[in-house]
Amino acid sequence: MVGPVRTRKDRTGEHVAYSDLALRNNASIIEYCRTSMAALSGSTAGLLGLTSVSGFVFYFLTALCLWIMLLMKAGSQWKKYFMNRRALLTNGLLAGLFTYILFWTFIYGMVHVY
Repeated sequence: MVGPVRTRKDRTGEHVAYSDLALRNNASIIEYCRTSMAALSGSTAGLLGLTSVSGFVFYFLTALCLWIMLLMKAGSQWKKYFMNRRALLTNGLLAGLFTYILFWTFIYGMVHVY
């Protein structure tokens, strides 16, 4: 069974249809990747002993690297899987930041404080 369909116009003026179910599934997979990346990079930042601004810069660099890797994986046909590239970068960025801070502070405390 196919869910509702979203449409938008592309640059040529043609309507492009997207399956709402497929878009939600892709967003769920991206959210899983972002959460995993946040946990791994937070653990890495804690092990490296990063503090203050350098730790936050590390998170945003790893989020940018994840975005680039996802775009490379989708290739030139990214429009088949996502509505736009900017949403792929920004959706879930703050939720990933909270996971990152949790792992960053926990691992930093375990390695460098105790």
